[in-house]
Amino acid sequence: MSGIRVGNAPVSFGVYDGEAEAKGGWPWSRFLDDVASAGYQGTELGPYGYLPVDPARLGDELGRRSLALASSFVPAALGDRSRFERDLAEVLKVGRLLKSQGVAEVILADCGDPGREQIAGRVPADGSRGWSAAHWSAAVDHLHGFARALRDELGLALVVHHHVGTYLETPSEIERLLASTDADLVGLLLDTGHAVYGGGDPLALLAQHGRRVRYLHFKDLKSDLLAEVRRREIDLPTAWKMGVFCALGEGCVDFRGVLAEARRLGYGGWVIVEQDVVADDAGALRPPPADSARASRRYLRDALGL
Repeated sequence: MSGIRVGNAPVSFGVYDGEAEAKGGWPWSRFLDDVASAGYQGTELGPYGYLPVDPARLGDELGRRSLALASSFVPAALGDRSRFERDLAEVLKVGRLLKSQGVAEVILADCGDPGREQIAGRVPADGSRGWSAAHWSAAVDHLHGFARALRDELGLALVVHHHVGTYLETPSEIERLLASTDADLVGLLLDTGHAVYGGGDPLALLAQHGRRVRYLHFKDLKSDLLAEVRRREIDLPTAWKMGVFCALGEGCVDFRGVLAEARRLGYGGWVIVEQDVVADDAGALRPPPADSARASRRYLRDALGL
């Protein structure tokens, strides 16, 4: 399992918007300083426009902090055929910047909608609140189209991020995604926290589909809060504000098991710590993101040897 590198991501600091700093969010230079001082080896790009998008400046800012760039999350309306060209342009724009920093893959996710955010973690197993056959056909065509364009134009690979609040959330949706797509074109990003939130088991997912898993997000969550979310039918934005996602080692995810299975499979890519945080109604990020980033890095080092 040599070659694994550990990084963090802007979402752990409440950054979901490329204009986050201009809107009073976490300054990008402070974010990079915090990630480096916590002992991480790299970071994801975050929303396009948050970190510098000039390749030379981005490389300089990362390099002087001894950080590498991992990848970047790009949302797309996968079930909407009318959005293909617009989304492809965004995928390639982000891909070019990633390529300039030696990144190997682009992370693609469905953008979801408010209806799925409302029932996140409680999606009916019968598929009644999921994509139709036509939506699935469009999504598969889009993913194959994005993957071929990234491969042919930039030499990059594509990994799909299953994500709560989207149409690729539940175990059955992940299974259908993998069964419907070309394994040589479409890899999987396994997010431990989103797997549990969506009703699945990240260890079982990795054991069954490990050869498709080409990127890892280590995310933890509190089982008591998740149970409350389900019992009270709380939507995803509210669950975020409640702090359902927590620093690694403070929740219910079996990271030792996941890492052991990854070791068995010979995984050698990134492990990115993500702690999805959203400011509360007072505009505060609690607990302080830099403290959580340090706690998660300490857990990986002391408990898992990463």
